[in-house]
Amino acid sequence: MTLDLRAVLIITAAALVYAALLPARWRGWALFLGSAAAIYLLQPPLAIRFSDFLLPTATLVLATGLWWATRAPGQTFTREDGLALLLLAGVILALSLMRFVDAPYRLTPSRPPDPLMLAAGLLVVGLVLAGGWQVARRLLPAKGLLALLIVLLVAVFIIWKADALAVAVSAAWRGATGQDMSLASMSDLNWLGFSYVAFRLIHLLRDRMSGLLPALTLREHITYVIFFPSFIAGPIDRAERFADDLRALPALAGLDAPRWIEAATRITAGLVKKFVIADGLAQGMALNSVNAAQTDSPLWLWLLLYGYALRLFFDFSGYTDIAIGLGLLFGVRLPENFNRPYLKTSITAFWQSWHITLSNWARFYVFSPLSRWLLMRQPRPSPALIVLTTQTATMLVIGLWHGVTLNFVIWGVWHGLALFVHKQWSDRTRAWYRRLNETPRRKHLWTAATWFVTFHYVVLGWVWFALPDAGQAARVLLRLFGL
Repeated sequence: MTLDLRAVLIITAAALVYAALLPARWRGWALFLGSAAAIYLLQPPLAIRFSDFLLPTATLVLATGLWWATRAPGQTFTREDGLALLLLAGVILALSLMRFVDAPYRLTPSRPPDPLMLAAGLLVVGLVLAGGWQVARRLLPAKGLLALLIVLLVAVFIIWKADALAVAVSAAWRGATGQDMSLASMSDLNWLGFSYVAFRLIHLLRDRMSGLLPALTLREHITYVIFFPSFIAGPIDRAERFADDLRALPALAGLDAPRWIEAATRITAGLVKKFVIADGLAQGMALNSVNAAQTDSPLWLWLLLYGYALRLFFDFSGYTDIAIGLGLLFGVRLPENFNRPYLKTSITAFWQSWHITLSNWARFYVFSPLSRWLLMRQPRPSPALIVLTTQTATMLVIGLWHGVTLNFVIWGVWHGLALFVHKQWSDRTRAWYRRLNETPRRKHLWTAATWFVTFHYVVLGWVWFALPDAGQAARVLLRLFGL
């Protein structure tokens, strides 16, 4: 089950029961257990035996292990944490009992592994992680250990996002389960939500290194990492803000009319954006490999590219609206992710309003640390080189987050260079801009021109998104201009 209309209706019905019947003190626990179960139910079926059960389980094991690593200094393992750990294991084992349920009535994507084998495996993994943690603590300082965990997390991310590495892992996994290794493909490892989980976990590890992360219970930590409304497509919330909402749940009015109306409005808007507009555009009115190859006219290519740009926005912002609306039903206000990005008049303003939470994450954990590191180097690089390096690196990370491919590298450089050029331009034209405000007509004409240039630069960049092959993308870019 994916986050489609049926899933939204089921979650909304669950939110009504949650708000109307559940005692207030149990709300945080309900979100914790509901999110743990939801990541299994939302995971699509996969070809490799048991993989669509083991990958969500790996998410929970990873989140639990990194909670232990990111605990605040002096934070102890409490009875509440022990209860949360037992309940989490109980959810995993209870869902594994779907193995004995006929396929039409099974809640999991496919038949889970044997519950006894799964329990033994969880116990072994837990013991190995605990032993490995004790050894690593003796060999590395606290910050060094957290840095190593970030490196390992990034390594797993790269393996799962790089085609060749993912196919190799798929072939090895197929071989271990006695399946045809020649059929290995990247789609075998569709680990739902892992991109967002990885970035949330890096946020937690990095903030613990800098001393900014507040103390979180295991329940709060797990709920933040896998909160089901934002599990598939974001937004990427900050742990401290999310924890404040969780802790305020007992005092929340369950059936608060304004909140429910706002939530219903956001969900409805999201459903229309995603399932009416975006999916409608996807039916032949948005650029893809097939219609790019079949279209000879530059005019039609432009129309397809505009369609893809609109489809991308309505698809992504639609999912965001649904996530924010569902979060509101349960008393959690997720951050906004879009602010009319296609109406902005500079590439900088565009990235301050498109996938805002990802942009903020990249600024906090890539741009700012890299800038500080370059500023402390001796001899210090020139300011222009620092800006070029940090902005290009930041956009490369954002590009590679979508996939470790040449197209996303080019797309990252495309936007990194544009941000650098805009920064140099704006630094050198501030006095001119102040004088421009004195002539409203010229100001309006300049605003229209900068919007036109910004919009089309962004839209041309989507060619690298829409087409998986870099050669075809380059040819389409030329054909758009009649070349």
